[in-house]
Amino acid sequence: MNKISEPEPFRSFLIDKLPEPLTPASSHLQIIDRYIADTEVRLRRVRDPNSSALNFLLQKRLAIRSGNATLCRREDIHLSDVEYSIFDRFVGNEVRKNRYFHEFDRRMMVFDIYLGELSGLATTRVNFVNAKELEDYVPPPFAVFEITNDPFFDGHNIAGNTFSSVQAEVKRVGQISPSLAELADE
Repeated sequence: MNKISEPEPFRSFLIDKLPEPLTPASSHLQIIDRYIADTEVRLRRVRDPNSSALNFLLQKRLAIRSGNATLCRREDIHLSDVEYSIFDRFVGNEVRKNRYFHEFDRRMMVFDIYLGELSGLATTRVNFVNAKELEDYVPPPFAVFEITNDPFFDGHNIAGNTFSSVQAEVKRVGQISPSLAELADE
């Protein structure tokens, strides 16, 4: 099935590690995203290690930023394995991650634990139905730093980076805006 999604409001955060009760051995998906050079297109391979099921997609993702809100619109084209192998020839930077899903405080959250050159990077994302839900949302206690409106952390920008470049960006942005822990202390 191919689809164009409605814009989804979301917030995303850096985390230190998976929150309990999740562990690296918890049920997850393995994702490899290749961001095709000089485009806004990514080739996605999703593997479920429990069933070995594979899904292939060609996606275009657009983040729409306005004030404190970020919306995500995505276009998906599901591919067969033969179609994937044709697109797999395109050069681009890759991001590898394990994706976990867990409900926290009655909200489904997506947790990404990055692998390879980005090993050490861990994020969580929460989608909302509307802007009011987004604005009223209180970040979870395991959220270290909000990255929702920082384009550095968009997939196509982070692809090809290293964990040390992520640390440098967090340090730079942290000098400009307080962390969530500092805000909670006020």
